[in-house]
Amino acid sequence: MKVAPYGSWKSPITSELVVAKAVRLGEIMLDGEDIYWVESRPSESGRYVVVRRTPDGTIADVNPASFSARTRVHEYGGGSFTVVDGSLFFTHDGDQRLYRQDPGGDPSPITPEAAFRYADFDFDRARRRLVCVREDHATSEREAVNAIVAVDPDGSSAAGEQILVSGNDFYSNPRVSPDGTCLAWLTWNHPNMPWDGTELWVGELAADGSVQNAELVAGGVDESVFQPEWSPDGVLHFVSDRTGWWNLYRWRDGQAEALAPMEAEFGLPQWVFGMSTYGFASPSLIICAYTRGGSWFVATLDTESGTLTTVPTPWTDVDGIRVGPGFVAFVAGSPLHPQSVLRHDLTSNDTVPLRRSSSVELDRHGFSIPGVIEFPTEGGQTAHGFFYAPKNVDYTAPEGELPPLVVLSHGGPTSQTSTVLSLQLQYWTSRGFAVLDVNYGGSTGYGRAYRERLNDRWGIVDVDDCVNGARYLASEGLVDGNRLAIRGWSASGYTTLAALTFRNVFKAGASHYGISDLEAMARETHKFESRYLDRLVAPYPEGREVYLERSPIYAVDRLSCPLILFQGLEDKVVPPNQAQMMYDAVNEKGLPVALVMFEGEQHGFRRAENIRRALDGELYFLARVFGFEVPEAVEPVEIANL
Repeated sequence: MKVAPYGSWKSPITSELVVAKAVRLGEIMLDGEDIYWVESRPSESGRYVVVRRTPDGTIADVNPASFSARTRVHEYGGGSFTVVDGSLFFTHDGDQRLYRQDPGGDPSPITPEAAFRYADFDFDRARRRLVCVREDHATSEREAVNAIVAVDPDGSSAAGEQILVSGNDFYSNPRVSPDGTCLAWLTWNHPNMPWDGTELWVGELAADGSVQNAELVAGGVDESVFQPEWSPDGVLHFVSDRTGWWNLYRWRDGQAEALAPMEAEFGLPQWVFGMSTYGFASPSLIICAYTRGGSWFVATLDTESGTLTTVPTPWTDVDGIRVGPGFVAFVAGSPLHPQSVLRHDLTSNDTVPLRRSSSVELDRHGFSIPGVIEFPTEGGQTAHGFFYAPKNVDYTAPEGELPPLVVLSHGGPTSQTSTVLSLQLQYWTSRGFAVLDVNYGGSTGYGRAYRERLNDRWGIVDVDDCVNGARYLASEGLVDGNRLAIRGWSASGYTTLAALTFRNVFKAGASHYGISDLEAMARETHKFESRYLDRLVAPYPEGREVYLERSPIYAVDRLSCPLILFQGLEDKVVPPNQAQMMYDAVNEKGLPVALVMFEGEQHGFRRAENIRRALDGELYFLARVFGFEVPEAVEPVEIANL
């Protein structure tokens, strides 16, 4: 075994390997026994491809290479397609029109050329029409107008799209009852986000297809309802956090009945459309997933007896559950297994992987396995995270040396970190870095009270938890307290910038499309998040002073360590000028700083060459800052003032 300083270990996990055979998986849909999902492929410039797996095991792309199945409703998308009797309906990223593709045919548009976007589809069989969310960017100059509409699947209706429900700021999850008599949907208004409070409504579908006699079933400004679904016998089910935990309920005889009350989460923050944590194997048997203590579990729920039975699996992260005839399909992974599309047979209990997010074969003994940690933070409270020690089967560090630490904080900020095998994370641990992945106060998975710790205190609670996590590891003798770095993207990019600016603990930082100016974010961002900061920071413009106080761009004089920034030039969520302003201010101060801009990238990097550039560029930057040699050739980054 070779002896070399931490950070300088030669790793088999190169940036080329990270992206070479990698895809992002999601949006599982079923059509009979056929299983469909979406792959985002960095090797194809981030194109979104609908893939089908037939019962004989054949797996093939469905939409042609000139089409990308991605919707931009809410900018984050999700729920981009559905399949009905073999016909694919999807939103094309290029023009945001809705297309139909019949078996053996080419896609053809069924919606007009207009400033409309479509997502979250259901099929109304009784009237042979698609029901979905439409986002109208033409009607109002102030912000997009959202509604639930019905679309002719043939694209031949002269009357155009029928608006079924409108008037509120946001809609999701339009679901037609099995007998075609009712429509259920979720709705919410500014300043709420869907995890703050949503309303579940049910209306009758009249002979002309319109919605009448709508009734509020559950939810409100302080109750978040998630994933309404009809059971096969027409009973409405949903997830609600009315007790402080997202639990399963059914609506029967005008009452909401709790099905498996427990301190666990069966719901998720609806950052995208089409999320699913449960489905029906029969009218009284639910296959579901729930999270507790940072890990996910698969279970069966008998709704008549109330018996919840957890199924032993190796998976620690589960999503996208869809139940078909005799099987369940979902996306899952673990610290030793990359995210994968899986098919589980409900009779034999056999689970077959259909597609892995990475087909790279590596020695699993070289992977760093996360350990669950809890550590003290401000106000006598406890925060959560996962600790990854440096791991490389070919290297060890000189005696007495402690590893540098990279602190990660997830985006959102209302989200949750995952322990699924990530080659991007192992890129760091295999080179001799320790990694702390923090589920700071505000994260999902620990109940509503934990999630609400961040209310009015974004830039404080999250920063304190990242700082205290790093200090805790240093005090335990697990990392070098003089070589602490923090990195993040989007919302966690803001946490990174705030930690570097308002605290004096970290010695370097990397912000990937992070927010530097909260006021600019409040004034310039898209509709979905345009009032998000009202709850996280303060109502705007009344609380303008708070925005200025917590914006790193206005406190650069307090920043005292090197910084690297990465930014997509087509980002509508965090505009590129945020990164440019931060770079200019740090450069003017004379601190080491670098800025890498990517043409054609939006909010998140999807192209293989840019993902590689960001990884290697950050490694090069930290090597220069912490004073170690990179053992392989990586493209240098221009660092000002160094």
